[in-house]
Amino acid sequence: MAAIQHDDQTFAAVAEIAHIEYEEGKQHAQTIDFEASSTSEKKVDVERSPSLYSSRDDVLEEPDYVHAGLEFPTEDEIHTLRRVPDAVPWNAYLIAIVEIAERFSVRYSSQRYYTNFIQQPMPEGSRTGAGGAEGQAGALGLGQRMSTGLTTFYMFWCYITPFAGAYVADAHLGRFRTICIAVVVALIGHILLIVAAIPGIIEHKSAVGAFVAAIIVMGFGTGLFKPNISPLIAEQYKKTKLFVVTNKSGERVIVDPNLTVSRIFMYFYLFINIGALLGQIGMTYSEKYVGFWLAFTLPTLVFLLSPLVLWAGRNRYQRSKPTGSVLLTAVRVWRLASRGRWSWNPIRTFKNFNAPGFWDQAKPSRQLGESKPKWMTFDDNWVDELQRGLKACGVFLWYPLYWVTYNQINNNLISQAATMTTRGIPNDILSNLDPFALIILIPAFDLLLYPFLRRMHIQFTALKKITLGFFTGAAAMVWAAVVQHYIYKTNPCGYMASTCEDQVSPLSVWIQSGAYILIAISEILASVTGIEYAFTKAPKNMRSLVTSYFLFMSAVASAIGEAFVSLSSDPLLVWNYGVMGVLAAASGAVFWFSTRDLDRQEDRLNYMKEGHFDDEKH
Repeated sequence: MAAIQHDDQTFAAVAEIAHIEYEEGKQHAQTIDFEASSTSEKKVDVERSPSLYSSRDDVLEEPDYVHAGLEFPTEDEIHTLRRVPDAVPWNAYLIAIVEIAERFSVRYSSQRYYTNFIQQPMPEGSRTGAGGAEGQAGALGLGQRMSTGLTTFYMFWCYITPFAGAYVADAHLGRFRTICIAVVVALIGHILLIVAAIPGIIEHKSAVGAFVAAIIVMGFGTGLFKPNISPLIAEQYKKTKLFVVTNKSGERVIVDPNLTVSRIFMYFYLFINIGALLGQIGMTYSEKYVGFWLAFTLPTLVFLLSPLVLWAGRNRYQRSKPTGSVLLTAVRVWRLASRGRWSWNPIRTFKNFNAPGFWDQAKPSRQLGESKPKWMTFDDNWVDELQRGLKACGVFLWYPLYWVTYNQINNNLISQAATMTTRGIPNDILSNLDPFALIILIPAFDLLLYPFLRRMHIQFTALKKITLGFFTGAAAMVWAAVVQHYIYKTNPCGYMASTCEDQVSPLSVWIQSGAYILIAISEILASVTGIEYAFTKAPKNMRSLVTSYFLFMSAVASAIGEAFVSLSSDPLLVWNYGVMGVLAAASGAVFWFSTRDLDRQEDRLNYMKEGHFDDEKH
């Protein structure tokens, strides 16, 4: 753990100084309040004291003890000093255990075994679906198209339900309580999944109904869980301002909270994949040698860790209170801003909506006297944050074409492995290369690549990472297409490799490795950065909503994927991977062209003043 927290001793010393100055700052704040109330000549210069106070519209707010005692960079230092991330708070690691269990059980483990469970027939003489050392595990025998269709539906369902989870958390229960309910709902789904795989049920068509019911219930639990877990983890880190420290080598560096949030999400992803890798290997062999009932029971047992961890840390977590649903308010702000901007000419309307100052007429400071609506219980800064959040949503519109590419590892690449020489290795074991690569590459990116780029003064911003992620995903599809071409050339059944009974291509299944490694790199660049972008660009009381919008892009990708189901069978699989690669590459190019101006505003967007939203009137 020490390896991933370089300069932490320095940061801890700064934090200790800040803690010592806490009481001094508190007494200082009381003195200022007394002086400000006793004489009109003595005023607090908030702008010159950013470490202790925050301001909005010249109104003095409560003291900012989080940043008390820290040294803030000058304008010159902001542009010249190297930036580094801070240490990750331990509360974030504790919550990450819950996410490990959820990802293990819902996406990274169980879902990948759905392919064999649905597609492959029950092995002869088996009552559990186990295929043994030389056989192929299977159960329902519904074919590759049905397998791809059901797994794609499951992905769609998991990523459209987060809107419900975001609403419940933002408006009523808060993120922590919503996550607790999600765990209970998902656990019910796990039990149904086990029922579908029990001997005596798995051999009959009734198993299909139990399986479909299980993925619907589990998907709803996932929808309550997913938009809230990542914001809750990142909110454990409270600093929001740049500050300066001197590291062990004597170099003055800027600690950048945005880089810290990026680090939090990267290691959050790392721990997810550690659990996924260990669990998937056990589940793969359970499926192959024992049966699906054990393969589905293992993730359920791991999932039982979630309520225990949530209960154990219930008094430790930093929580944001629900503020009421702000979606209606956001729509009202947009309607007010768009007043007078519409035109019968769509090009003119587009230009008006993207003109500088579009949002200015919706700011409270522009409403005079009685004209200010009663629902306007926020300040100008919150409108700026809303604008920033909507820009992030515009960025996410391109993600479905990336996720269509990524989703190939959940179905078609597993099916491809079944047509290659495995030498007793389960066909879905190769999917573990994705988490294995992530476990190695995430620390390499955080400790080697990203610091190297910062030392070279190369600004590898979020939007640049996402762009490169699209192109890396496209490269993975090119690799898969080439492998599929040679499978067709070397398989005894030619272009009908998937249905070639007891005969496979002599090509080793390990040739697939390149595709999985490239997809893992693209995840670090596009997936991790995307969830980070949702958190850092959304208003504080809309983080779950913006996160759910980001997740919804995966649902859109699943819907798009349904349109390509006809390509996911012989003899069209080369076309399948080729089309996915072209989509990812083309969308990556257009993505960068459309967001390059936004990329230049990265620092300004990250460190604008925090808005105020009065939930008491909402």
